Amino acid sequence: MATVLSVSGSPSAASRTSRLLRHLDKRLAAQGHDVIPLDVRTIPAEALLGADFRHPAIVEATELFARADGVVVGTPVYKASYSGVLKALLDLLPQYALAGKTVLPLATGGSVAHVLAIDYALRPVLNSMGAAHIVQGWFTLDKDIAVRDDGSLTVAPAATEALGQVVDQFSAALGRTPLLAVAG
Repeated sequence: MATVLSVSGSPSAASRTSRLLRHLDKRLAAQGHDVIPLDVRTIPAEALLGADFRHPAIVEATELFARADGVVVGTPVYKASYSGVLKALLDLLPQYALAGKTVLPLATGGSVAHVLAIDYALRPVLNSMGAAHIVQGWFTLDKDIAVRDDGSLTVAPAATEALGQVVDQFSAALGRTPLLAVAG
């Protein structure tokens, strides 16, 4: 199957976004995909903020994007946009780092007022980076994601169903060869 890079753009170690992504990674792995997690917060701040393209962590992240057939990009929504740490990483990647790739944008946030952040903030950046196909994304409310004392995750039933659908659509899209890739 495909290699999927699962990118968490959350700056927090106790992030619902990261936990949700790792939960969805299991579904993709069960479907036969090789899933590689990347938590942007683990990349040294001096590399991200100093735009150090040659830093080993930036070089490694760039290589992970290059190897991936598909990319899941998850972010908490702050001030109606994706996280700054995610922006810092995307800014350091090659202009067409997503060329030929299928991408699934996901976001979490405290209010439905932020739902459009996927389509009006994140999707245009992913598109400008050459993504061959950006599947339907999904916004999950923070209140629908609960972390138990043992660290396990519980997702509200309606959100579980919707997330399952978008992940399955992403998985199915990974099996198709985009027309642009065939023509090029």
